[in-house]
Amino acid sequence: MAPLARTLTLAAALLAALPVQAQNKPPAAGNLYCCNGGRICGDSLPEQCRGKAYRILDKSGNLIKDVPAPMTAEEKALAAEAEQKRKEEEAAAKEQKRKDNALLQTYTSLADIDRLQERTEAEVRAAIKGAQDKIAAQEKRRKQFEEEAQFYKKKAMPSNLTKSIADADGEIKTQQEFLAVKQNDLKNIQTRFDADRKRYVELTGVKGGSAAPAAPPTAPPAAR
Repeated sequence: MAPLARTLTLAAALLAALPVQAQNKPPAAGNLYCCNGGRICGDSLPEQCRGKAYRILDKSGNLIKDVPAPMTAEEKALAAEAEQKRKEEEAAAKEQKRKDNALLQTYTSLADIDRLQERTEAEVRAAIKGAQDKIAAQEKRRKQFEEEAQFYKKKAMPSNLTKSIADADGEIKTQQEFLAVKQNDLKNIQTRFDADRKRYVELTGVKGGSAAPAAPPTAPPAAR
């Protein structure tokens, strides 16, 4: 036998001795790929099955895998929307767990919640009282300035008197705005502690407890 022929024969023998995978044969050799209810089949995916759902069967006809059809653009959009919603719900659950842990670390009883609410509200009520006192003082000053201005009905009012009235009006407006903020803060505090109290009961199962009484908001005096 010629040297070249002997070499080719030896190479063929070595190739035949290698595992199937080493010969680059498909790992699913012998399987069938079927679509359209099994009416179209082939030992590789038929061209008519591309873009459709299909089944992979072994040589005995047993199901190996169901492969769904590729998603349409609308289905992809819906899937992306569902995934985004899942992530948002997961993040919300994580945040709620963090808040619950913080709540249980802050309070050991409903009485703790009541005491902290009372202290927090007391600070805000003091600020509200201070603003009301300042408004009343400025209104008193303004009234004095108005009485003094009566002497200047027929002549020019001194510039310092005009400025004093304007300053009083400005301070009254500033304190009224501050008062409105603090009254809103008071409402938010009451809402927050009511929510803390309710959630604490849900988490611990304790019953009873009292809510700090909510004082009616005081309307700011009107600027003149």
